[in-house]
Amino acid sequence: MNTTRQDAWSKEEDAVLTNTVLEYIRIGNTQLEAFKKVASELSRTPAACGFRWNATLRKECAEAIQDAKEDRKKGNKPREPLSGLPEKVASDQIESTISFLEKMKTGFLLSSGEEQRKQQMQIETLRKENENLKRKAERLRKHLAGDRESMELGNK
Repeated sequence: MNTTRQDAWSKEEDAVLTNTVLEYIRIGNTQLEAFKKVASELSRTPAACGFRWNATLRKECAEAIQDAKEDRKKGNKPREPLSGLPEKVASDQIESTISFLEKMKTGFLLSSGEEQRKQQMQIETLRKENENLKRKAERLRKHLAGDRESMELGNK
């Protein structure tokens, strides 16, 4: 049985991690900072990001890492995130990143729609509760008015 682990890394997530780490190297920030940023974006731990980078991705991007370090030393402006990567890796990562962003957008739109449905249900519940309270308040007013009349008749 060949099942995908629930916590397996997708190509899209690998692309986000790779691009972020390379950018952080290029601008002089630490890889740990990059792992923290990616962790928050992908709902993973910084340790998981660091492990994935060191165990798998770093080897694939050795040349790009070296280019990023040289750019930093030279004070060059940051390159495009995928420049310096082998062409196949860059192409795969572009496609993966696009796919990942489309999935995120779809998920956001779905969650937005779900939020709207929840809010509509809450509004309907509050409307019904409001109507019930109005009826109850009216019954209490009538009851109080009847009690006042009874007291006035009793005082005469």
